[in-house]
Amino acid sequence: MTRKLFTLAIAAGCWCAAPAKDADSAAVRRIEEASRVLTEIMETPDQSIPKDLLDKAHCIVIVPGMKTGGFIVGAKYGKGVLMCRKTGGGWKGPGTVRVEGGSVGFQIGAGEVDSILLIMNESGARRILRSKFKIGGEAAAMAGPVGRKAQAETDAYLRAEILGYSRSRGAFAGVALTGSTLRQDLDDNAAIYQQRLSNVDILENGQGSPPEAARSLASALTKYSAWEQK
Repeated sequence: MTRKLFTLAIAAGCWCAAPAKDADSAAVRRIEEASRVLTEIMETPDQSIPKDLLDKAHCIVIVPGMKTGGFIVGAKYGKGVLMCRKTGGGWKGPGTVRVEGGSVGFQIGAGEVDSILLIMNESGARRILRSKFKIGGEAAAMAGPVGRKAQAETDAYLRAEILGYSRSRGAFAGVALTGSTLRQDLDDNAAIYQQRLSNVDILENGQGSPPEAARSLASALTKYSAWEQK
């Protein structure tokens, strides 16, 4: 009887440990997915983020496979990664975020979309590092232009703190994610860095050692953008 209880206790302990490992791998896979999403979008020049805007972005949020529901306006939820520029070039991170609420714009019906937010200035970069903030309410946001022929050099785009994009069923478009709430995800940060770090710890204070997947994402961002601070 004692041996049976001991065996059950070990089995229960193994079962309880599994979710933590799953969380670790899911958080790292999300970085890999973010890199894949960015690469696929940027490798289609006629349906991509204009390079001159990506060149000017201070930070980028990539949310692969965000869950959506509703007709034009509806609920959404997703987890993503946050990367920011290093002084003088290159990218640092990732921190992690959760996106909740608001509307997706062109998305009709329930499903999944890949979403990207470009943070275009220092003010927006400071906001994105908060534990929580609302797009549109606290930061000027608008749908970003798409494609290499897009007129990206306009006052409106340059004034916006956040430019939004979404991809669904192969269609890529600029989308204003107004009303969405962004929060840092301390659990995912802990899964990636094996310690409980805030996005400020990671992106401003340089704490934590990022996994190999983060280096691949940083390389992809460097490949598709230069640092043109204005």
